[in-house]
Amino acid sequence: MLTVFARAFRIPELRRKLLFTLAIIVLFRLGQVVPAPGVDVVVVRSCAGSASGGLFDLAQMLSGGAMLQLSVFALGVMPYITASIVLQLLAVVVPRLEALRKEGQNGQARMTQYTRYLTVALAVLNAGTVVALARGGGLLPGCPRPLLRDDGLLPSAVLVVTMVAGACVVMWLGELITGRGVGNGMSLLMFTQVVAVFPGYMSKIFVMTPAGAVVMVVAGLFLVAAVIFVEQAQRRVPIRYARPVGRRAYGGGGSYIPLKVNQAGIVPVIFTSSLLYLPALAAPLLGGQAQAWVERNLAAGAHPLYMSAYALLIAAFAYFYVSITFNPDEVADGIRRHGGFVPGLRPGKPTARHLAYVLSRLTAPGAAYLAVLALLPLVAFAILRDPGTQQNFPFGGTSVLIMVGVGLDTVKQIEAQLQQRDYEGFLRKPVTPAAA
Repeated sequence: MLTVFARAFRIPELRRKLLFTLAIIVLFRLGQVVPAPGVDVVVVRSCAGSASGGLFDLAQMLSGGAMLQLSVFALGVMPYITASIVLQLLAVVVPRLEALRKEGQNGQARMTQYTRYLTVALAVLNAGTVVALARGGGLLPGCPRPLLRDDGLLPSAVLVVTMVAGACVVMWLGELITGRGVGNGMSLLMFTQVVAVFPGYMSKIFVMTPAGAVVMVVAGLFLVAAVIFVEQAQRRVPIRYARPVGRRAYGGGGSYIPLKVNQAGIVPVIFTSSLLYLPALAAPLLGGQAQAWVERNLAAGAHPLYMSAYALLIAAFAYFYVSITFNPDEVADGIRRHGGFVPGLRPGKPTARHLAYVLSRLTAPGAAYLAVLALLPLVAFAILRDPGTQQNFPFGGTSVLIMVGVGLDTVKQIEAQLQQRDYEGFLRKPVTPAAA
């Protein structure tokens, strides 16, 4: 990886893209530490520093520590990520959205615009919830002093507008990275959020017993290695293309369709984490027995009900997301139009059934892998934690998936650009005339 970045910095165009991406990331992190207007910074930092547990750790990870600090970029990238996932799900049931997705560049531009509108709507909803919890003391329970200097209607409205504007700026920064930088902008910003709070999670190891700390480190390294191995694993379906010669067709070139074991990526884990985070976030607004039940069963990562719901939802979303992002009929039809075929199968429906069968066989271990990866830290912490500490396992499934997945994808994109420039340089290389 270091070699790839060293080679990239030798090329002026790639160096400018990398430096531009780093500058945007620095600006993004600056907005995550700048407090929003009307927030008592001293009280928020003191109460957030002493808070711990599944709900608080999840909020810290998903927002890069910005939500509990009530900063300008408190919402982070989650409104945009959630809006993108929701539109992908709606494209299955709304014919208009499905037609837009197939219209090429113009359709994608319209889908991007709809994603922006939905992002703003979700940002208003999320910001309103966060401000209401901050006013009622539910954001950081047990804090002896109010988090806001003035909890009136106008200061609260200003705080909501500031957070919504911050979410829009984050969306703009992500699009800038995608257009003028390196890699996918929103994925890199999410990667930045996870990396920003990961050292704090790592520091929790040192408050445990020596034996527990050793087990945690070894398990974390094994977890990272396993994620890298599975993320690179794929099943290659061979494709042959006929080469017409006169009136006959002979065997031509060959290719393959790469079907990853984890075809769904990190989307099921993110969507499930966000879905399970909503009841815990809204629990203080319910009050009474409902709040107690939610905090006891859905806000504690070690509870069996939470683990069961977590695993089942991840598996269900993995199957559902793969089914809407990979259409075997469309892929088989595209292979047939280009004169290709899978060896031993007729083009058309037989090829589509074969692709669906292979994809189903791959999704089963992929969904199990995601569920085990997400549950392993919870189970390990429940077994190995120190009775006197209330700290969670630092190598969370979501955080490891984001770091490894986005890191590998960004390095691959840089390598692809390096290979493209090496190839273009080879084509443009002047030929030295032979000596007379």
